[in-house]
Amino acid sequence: MKSVKEVATESKIIEKLRNFPKCTEMVEYLFADAELQEMQEYANNVSIKRLGYNDHGPVHMRQVAINAIKMLTILNESGIKTSLENEEIGTFEDSMCALVLASLMHDLGMMIGRQGHEEMSVILAQPLIDRTLNKVFSDNVQKRVVIKSVAIEAIIGHMSSRKIHSLEAGLLLIADGCDMTKGRARIPLSINNSPKVGDIHKYSANAISKVHIKHGGRKPIQIDIEMSSEVGFFQIEEVLLTKVDASPAKQYIELYAGVSEKDRKCYL
Repeated sequence: MKSVKEVATESKIIEKLRNFPKCTEMVEYLFADAELQEMQEYANNVSIKRLGYNDHGPVHMRQVAINAIKMLTILNESGIKTSLENEEIGTFEDSMCALVLASLMHDLGMMIGRQGHEEMSVILAQPLIDRTLNKVFSDNVQKRVVIKSVAIEAIIGHMSSRKIHSLEAGLLLIADGCDMTKGRARIPLSINNSPKVGDIHKYSANAISKVHIKHGGRKPIQIDIEMSSEVGFFQIEEVLLTKVDASPAKQYIELYAGVSEKDRKCYL
């Protein structure tokens, strides 16, 4: 049974993709896929209950998809082409499909464990990606190959431990890092009381009140982060900035953060 938050987030995703029929068909197919849902749920079980980390499950992966859709849409509205468009090998919608696919599957490897989970995510995601693309692009093998390749690049590169080159994969890096609000740490904080490795991530995420992704002034995308205490700076400086620095999309990002009602710190 999906949570209220999952269902609400799915509705937001479908609404944001309403002008892209293939993307809409794809996400509706994925949201109805019982195997993907169970994999996301189990990844979260391992992350929270076994390893003591924060949310890496269905809500997180849907939120990353929303973040990615927002950023890719802003770049499109700013006249910036995706890698597939620049290479004249795919359309903007193809790029969107690849990015959403990767968003919804990038943490499946947490089913196995934290170490190398991006590589495990690729292995676990491939049958799902193939099944989905065969359904949505049944008559176009070229699109299936291209979209799958970009999605896999994004998944395997989302921890910034591997060099990535496409704008699409770079956006997943940042979209993942932007899911850092206190809701993501609420459950692990409530069930894990003894000190463990990874606690700083939970407490830091719990200090993040809001993450705003919108059109920027100096650069196309502005990320503005509000926090309740300065421990939130750890999440920004050790997680988000690491991802932004490794992203081919860095040149399009301006980043601000600060404690609510105090002056913001400008990082980029």
